Amino acid sequence: MGQVEATTERIVTGKPEDVFDALADYRETRPRLLPQQFSEYEVREGGDGEGTVVHWKLQATSKRVRDCLLEVSEPTDGRLVEKDRNSSMVTTWTVTPAGEGRSRVVVTSTWTGASGIGGFFERTFAPKGLARIYDELLAKLAAETAQ
Repeated sequence: MGQVEATTERIVTGKPEDVFDALADYRETRPRLLPQQFSEYEVREGGDGEGTVVHWKLQATSKRVRDCLLEVSEPTDGRLVEKDRNSSMVTTWTVTPAGEGRSRVVVTSTWTGASGIGGFFERTFAPKGLARIYDELLAKLAAETAQ
């Protein structure tokens, strides 16, 4: 078993605080940003950043569906952390300035991978697949914050 990591980033139009607020809005904005791989989305507690508990199913591949129940925290300014109660997965969103009226958004997911041959394939292919999913989400975020 080893640590698996997937990272994606994008420069988007918008001040960092506005971009962060959009990401942290689990009631209105976040559902609009989710690609088709997300289903059964439900805010169970809170809905705005710290203290939010949100559920979704993530279909990473045609055969692999993760049932996610995430606790959201904001450990520092510009950082949103989603810890899955159902697995070892932790997703961190970091928003920093990237020039006048622009922001850099970095999303990193880490989890403890499987062992053996299954773990080899997970470490090899899962990061690329998850990065594609989050790249689509970041493209939707860019369109949202450019308005």
